[in-house]
Amino acid sequence: MISFRSIHMSLRFVIPLFIALGLLAYAVVPLVENLTLRWFVRDMDIRSSLIANTLNEPLSELLQQGNRQRINSMMMRASRDERLLALGYCSNEGQMLYRTPAFPKSIGCATTSNSDKSGGTLHQLPKGSVHVATYPMELEGVKTGSLVLVHDMSFVERRSADTRKYVIITFALLAVVISIITVFVAHLSWRGWMDGVRAMLRGEGVLKPFSQPVVASEMQPLVGDLRTLLRSLDTERRFADDTTITWSPETLRKLLHKQLAGERVIVVSNREPYIHSRENGEIVVHRPASGLVSAVEPVMRACSGTWIAHGGGNADRETVDLNDRVMVPPQKPEYNLRRIWMSKEEEAGYYYGFANEGLWPLCHIAHVRPVFRSSDWEYYVEINQRFADAVVKEADSDDPVVLVQDYHFALLPRMIRQALPKATIITFWHIPWPNPESFGICPWREELLKGMLGSTILGFHTPYHCKNFLETVDRYLETRIEHESSTISRRGKLTMVESYPISIQWPPPFPSDSDAIARIRVEILEHLGLPEDHLLGVGVERLDYTKGILERFSAVERMLELHPELVGRFTFVQIAAPSRSALEEYQAFESRVYALEERINTRFGGSGRPAIILKVEHHEPEDIFRYYRAAQLCMVTSLHDGMNLVAKEFVAARDDERGVLILSQFTGAAHELHEALIINPYHVEQTAEALYQALTMPEYEQQERLRSMRAMVRDFNVFRWAGRMLLDAARVRQREKLAVRIAMTTDAGDN
Repeated sequence: MISFRSIHMSLRFVIPLFIALGLLAYAVVPLVENLTLRWFVRDMDIRSSLIANTLNEPLSELLQQGNRQRINSMMMRASRDERLLALGYCSNEGQMLYRTPAFPKSIGCATTSNSDKSGGTLHQLPKGSVHVATYPMELEGVKTGSLVLVHDMSFVERRSADTRKYVIITFALLAVVISIITVFVAHLSWRGWMDGVRAMLRGEGVLKPFSQPVVASEMQPLVGDLRTLLRSLDTERRFADDTTITWSPETLRKLLHKQLAGERVIVVSNREPYIHSRENGEIVVHRPASGLVSAVEPVMRACSGTWIAHGGGNADRETVDLNDRVMVPPQKPEYNLRRIWMSKEEEAGYYYGFANEGLWPLCHIAHVRPVFRSSDWEYYVEINQRFADAVVKEADSDDPVVLVQDYHFALLPRMIRQALPKATIITFWHIPWPNPESFGICPWREELLKGMLGSTILGFHTPYHCKNFLETVDRYLETRIEHESSTISRRGKLTMVESYPISIQWPPPFPSDSDAIARIRVEILEHLGLPEDHLLGVGVERLDYTKGILERFSAVERMLELHPELVGRFTFVQIAAPSRSALEEYQAFESRVYALEERINTRFGGSGRPAIILKVEHHEPEDIFRYYRAAQLCMVTSLHDGMNLVAKEFVAARDDERGVLILSQFTGAAHELHEALIINPYHVEQTAEALYQALTMPEYEQQERLRSMRAMVRDFNVFRWAGRMLLDAARVRQREKLAVRIAMTTDAGDN
């Protein structure tokens, strides 16, 4: 039985419908009348033309003969037509010579003279409107006068009245039918609509069948919340997509305060942003060579919060408090660094073993066979759980915002979710994601995927990596995947998979004075033992087989072979931070790099100016910044990479808008920095030619390319990267809260 409240709610739909259809009918009637009139006028034009063409020859002959009686007789017979009111004949001088008795006195030859070239016109007479058409009469190609035809148009008014009546009746019937259908469907599907709203808020996007009983009073409490949500989502989208916004630490802080109610962010990574080491009896602080640290650390300074990481420095334990925390950066503390401790065995199994002998080569197409051991997997699970426990301990609420970083913690999101079901977990995968066939090599593929799907938001660098992940989940897990919205639903939990191209801080954290670049170049060349006019190239990487260092050296060698005039005039400086030197694969790779450098320098370094300078040692970020500014070019030749921030760091350092970036097509950065010289690092000749092109490129071209790339890095900086993820997190949190509200309201209605 339909309740009065339900009828009242239905009327809120029906009444506006009636009003809308009434207004539409009111607007349509004049339109229909005008259209009808145009149709009839066109019909009269055609009828008039036919009559005039029919009368032309016989009437012209009679006019030539001057037989007035026969002329009047012919015109009278023609005027017997049902709608033809009268006929008249005008001379070339504009005199009415002949006309039928019914010809209106108000219409003369002067009145109709403007109708010679067009069909007919409408005239309003006391007895109604008439259609007047004038056609020239010709005899043997000579115009003898004009025939004037007057048609009665009074029937149009009768037809218009009928049309108005039919239109009004049609719209009235339409309103009744639509109203009946609206009321019926509304009463039948109210509960289904409520379930559909909940499904939409969960990201399912599909209305359920109309199979549940009606709930009549749920709408009113939700109206305000729904309107607030829509306004908020619209604001967030505009905010995230507006490239006119200057993204800065302050912008990010305002975002957190407004959209996340000032939430403190918890970051989890394996590598810590600051390492305390004891050197010569003193404790010194280093920042590790890591793209992850370079990107995330400025975000943490802007947002405050806590960074949880492995404490690997030999003086790390000496600098923490009783809760294993230390405030960083040392010069200006802005956030907490919480350190997690591992034994040598745990680090060997979790980090060197499963993460870097297993997952790292699995995700990078660098032709190194991944190695998986059960013992390494056990350590990986144990350490992920240790970090999850630390997150729970550091959280100051039951719904914290947690940023999980990289492949070391594939299991962590699910572990956090189990302990903190309301947490907003953003996982960012900094390395590529392979295709499903490649990922299928891993013996614990299902466990890894289930762990990652504990995330609220799962981010990759490029849409291609997102696509690979969705296809991998589809291959190995029972889930529901919405490809259009890029979401995965598993056991009632939704994970949004999105691309968030990572970037760097803007402006760069180091003083940039374009006038000082010449001085910096002289200092660097002097430090390297090279003359002031020497050409310099630079590469900055960890000593890793995925970075294409061997391919880069081979390209330098090939370029010097093809262009011997540059021998002794060009040197390439490779800064390679030691990395994972405990692994045999990395030890062997380091040996190959040294051997290739020695061979090339033996071949081309006879002048005392080496072709390649290899610096396998730690460099502080400020020192690397100076090399960027001193070099004529920077080479990034990764064989497979996530983003590679070296490319963006070089671009940001060159405020003089000079220098050339040579960039591998297999980096995420190649999809953004289109003005770089994009190369295939496996193609040695192509890379060698790009080197030569960079060294001989005119300054105006360098300027144009760098200006465009600098604008890209400026507008899409690391704060925008973090802001987009946090905005999405805020949207999901609000959606989930509203879903809870809907559920509570519905339950109350049932009771």
